Amino acid sequence: MAPSMQSSLREQQYPLIHHLANCIEDVWREYLELSPYQVPGDLGYIEGSLEGERLVIENHCYQTPQFRKLHLELAKVGNGLDILHCVMFPNPEYAIPIFGADLVGGKAGISAAIADLSPIHSDRTLPQSYHDALSNLPTAAFSQPRDLPEWGDIFSEFCLFVRPVGEEEKTFLSRVRAFLTLHCQLAIATTPLTAKLEIDGVLAGQRYYCQKQQKNDKTRRVLEKSFGVEWAERYMNTMLFDYVA
Repeated sequence: MAPSMQSSLREQQYPLIHHLANCIEDVWREYLELSPYQVPGDLGYIEGSLEGERLVIENHCYQTPQFRKLHLELAKVGNGLDILHCVMFPNPEYAIPIFGADLVGGKAGISAAIADLSPIHSDRTLPQSYHDALSNLPTAAFSQPRDLPEWGDIFSEFCLFVRPVGEEEKTFLSRVRAFLTLHCQLAIATTPLTAKLEIDGVLAGQRYYCQKQQKNDKTRRVLEKSFGVEWAERYMNTMLFDYVA
């Protein structure tokens, strides 16, 4: 039986964040053999403050034969900022992309929504099976695309980074479900690597991904303001974007 991932925090968040958290769980449960992942005792549930507002963070982490870490983070700052963050880190023996998704929003709507299957190969290309499957997805149109950050070379040509408006939220949710479903199906069909050189290449790709993501100054600044520089550094390197050395 899959472990429980129920969260009281999501009930208080913007509907798309609530629905996406449930979507991620549903797909994980349907396709993967989940088992608990050991989270540091002080990092599973966190409370702090940001500019006088209460900050709450919940982390849910799991592992499977194909993935060393499935991480779903939900955060809320007062009544004005809701956040979802998700990353699926493959085990080093699986030369498959890294799924990532982030939502930032509040009462007025979602200001940023991103989802991707990021390549880990040194030439920044996806495995052919992933490229073919993603190419065959129906076209999804959004009226307000957003520009990737300067460090965004880790993202694939299929990366979706938008500000969804109105019914586009349902389109975004549907596209993320499609990404997740394809990823899980292809992951469990992937033959594990055995050659050390190939496994080292996967580790190098994951390390590059994490180092680039750690350049996200917005995330780091929020954590530093709330908990201090040392704590923020540990959280960025331990919970958000850890990698096997």
